[in-house]
Amino acid sequence: MKRLPIPARLRRLAADRSGLAMLEFALALPVVLVLGCYGVETANLAIANLRVSQLASNLADNGSRLGLMSGSSSTVQLREIDINNALQATRLQGSSLGIGTNARVILSSLEYVQQSYDTAPVMRIHWQRCFGLKNGTGYDSSYGTTGASAGTDATKANAGTTVTGMGDPGAVVTAPSGSGLIFVEVNYDYQRLFGSTFMAPVKLHYVASFIVRDRRDFAQLYNPSPAATRSTCDKYTT
Repeated sequence: MKRLPIPARLRRLAADRSGLAMLEFALALPVVLVLGCYGVETANLAIANLRVSQLASNLADNGSRLGLMSGSSSTVQLREIDINNALQATRLQGSSLGIGTNARVILSSLEYVQQSYDTAPVMRIHWQRCFGLKNGTGYDSSYGTTGASAGTDATKANAGTTVTGMGDPGAVVTAPSGSGLIFVEVNYDYQRLFGSTFMAPVKLHYVASFIVRDRRDFAQLYNPSPAATRSTCDKYTT
């Protein structure tokens, strides 16, 4: 077979179009892959924001409806078991997010009522219940805290913490006179799909509040026998 001279071979190579699509694909693949992965990460973050927001809203809504009618009285007693059930619903709803491991969830009862030991109505965080392993600044409550025994009985020693409201400046909510509201905070570490490749660490912070829907007994959180384990905020559990 006759060998072509080098100039002729170069001319033939320059005119050859076979494999052009494969070459273009190979050159474009890294750019397309990076843009595609970044788009997937961004979309996943948007979905996580929506889901965490819904978790906070649903828990606040559930907390505002809970309770057991007290005998022949028209008041509703809120029990520890009711709170635990609401928190468990949030765990199940957020299980795919790893909400217990990657977040801190705080449920607070903001009340503006006059207790037996008050001379006038007082706005206070009467009690708080929590779950989640995350702790410290940015995870524990940003708007006021109470002790673990707050709300466990109807004494002034366990009355909770006096506040003017809950929320960020410009978005502070207050309880209605003679009633209360449930305020929920969720602080969640977003779980990135591609590690730090496309996105720095992101912490999602959402709050929600609902006014108590019934004529609730605000004296205390009840815990009749068999007593339920209190989900107090000194515990860090999933």
